[in-house]
Amino acid sequence: MVRIRGLGRALGRIIGRALGREDSHDSDDAPQRRRPTASARRQQGVVTVAEDEPVVPVDDPVVAADKPMVAANVHDTGADEPEGFPGGLSDPSVLTKYVEHVAASVWSEEEQPELKLSFHGRKVQKLGRPVPAIEGETSSFYLPVGEVTITLDDVTSLRHLPIAGAFHTFQPLHIDEAVLMLVDLLLVLGEAARAKTTHCHGPYVRPSWLRDIYQRKCQARHWTAAARAYLLHLLGCILFANKSATHVHVVFLDALRDLSQIGMFALGATALVHMYDHLNDACISTNRQLTGYIILLQCWIYEHFSSVAECIADPNYDEVSPRACWWIATKAIVKTKSTATYRQCLDQLRIPDVYWMPYGKHRPEACHAIVERLERLLNLRIVTEGTETYEVMEDCIRIVRSRHRQRTNQ
Repeated sequence: MVRIRGLGRALGRIIGRALGREDSHDSDDAPQRRRPTASARRQQGVVTVAEDEPVVPVDDPVVAADKPMVAANVHDTGADEPEGFPGGLSDPSVLTKYVEHVAASVWSEEEQPELKLSFHGRKVQKLGRPVPAIEGETSSFYLPVGEVTITLDDVTSLRHLPIAGAFHTFQPLHIDEAVLMLVDLLLVLGEAARAKTTHCHGPYVRPSWLRDIYQRKCQARHWTAAARAYLLHLLGCILFANKSATHVHVVFLDALRDLSQIGMFALGATALVHMYDHLNDACISTNRQLTGYIILLQCWIYEHFSSVAECIADPNYDEVSPRACWWIATKAIVKTKSTATYRQCLDQLRIPDVYWMPYGKHRPEACHAIVERLERLLNLRIVTEGTETYEVMEDCIRIVRSRHRQRTNQ
C-alpha cells in the first residue's frame, strides 16, 4: 500500500478553505521524551455509534485548509543526557504535535475515553436504494508490519467511486443562499426551507426532512429534484459526514445543479481526503469524536486485518457489487472486543497476518498484474530468499494461481 500523505492538504486548498474552518491547535509544545508502541501510534479501539444524538453542527463538510507546522521548542537537557526519544528519533523537533497526540496519553498509561462515531449509515438505509427513474442521474497508520494507508485503489474496489475527475469549489454559504438553493433545486416552498434551516441554526437541514422530500418528489414524478435530494442525503450522511449526527450541509447542492456532470467529479478521492482529515483530528488526545467516511474505514480494516476485526460475510454477495457490500457489521460484533484487546492484537500483528491483496476475485485482471510484478521481483532477487517478506510474496502468488485454476475448472 502506498502513502498519500499531503493529499489532504493539496485538496484542502481547493474545497476546504472556502467553508471557513480554522484549526486552532497549538504547535509550539515540546514533545514528551517517550516513544509509543505500535498500537499507540494510531487511534484504535471499540467505538460507540451515535445515530441521532444532537451535536453542535460543524461547518466543515469537506477537507480543512492547510495549516503551518511550527517546530517544537527543545529544552536544554544537559550535555550528558541525549536528546530525542529513547530508541527513536534524535531530533524532537520532528514530532511537533506529539504532546497533543493520543499516542502520548496511551504511552503514559493515561485513561483514554473511547471515540464516538458520527455515523449516518442507518439514515441511508431508511432512505433505501434510488428508484430506477433517477439511477442514471446520479495519512497513514503505523503498525508493526510497517506504515500502511487507505489508498485510492481501496476506494475504487470497496465503493466503486470515481477517483479521477474534477474537484468542485464550494463557496461560503449564507443561510439566505441556502434557502434559495433549496427552493430552486429541490422545488420546496421558501417558508419550509427557511423554517428547516432556522431550526438547524445555519445552512443545514435534517436528514429526515431530506428523506421526506425524496419520497414526495418521487410520488410527484419530479425525478430531477428527487435525484438531488437523494444525492444530497448520500453526500451529507456518508461520504462527507460532519460531526453532527442530525445535520446535512446544504452546500453540497451546489455540485448537483447539473446532474449530468456528477459523474465527472472525483468523489472517491475527495471522500478519502475527508476521511483522513478527520482521522488526523481524532489523533488529538482531547478529541472525543470521529466522523468522515466511516464505512470506507471499517471495510478497509475488514479486508486487510481479519485477525484484528471480525465481521460476517454476506453469502448472497456478487463480485459485480462494490466490495464493501460483502460485509455485514452489527454493534454486537463491534463490541465483542475491548479497547485493550484491539491494542494487543495490533501489537502482535505480523506480515503474514495482513491480507495485502484482498480484491483478487473481485478484480482478477489487476490481481494477475500484481502477481507478475511480484514474480519479477523474486526472479531478480530484489527480495532476499528465506526472509518473511519473501515467503509472504510466495504465498500471495500461490493463492492467486490456485484461485485462477479453480475458476478455470468450474
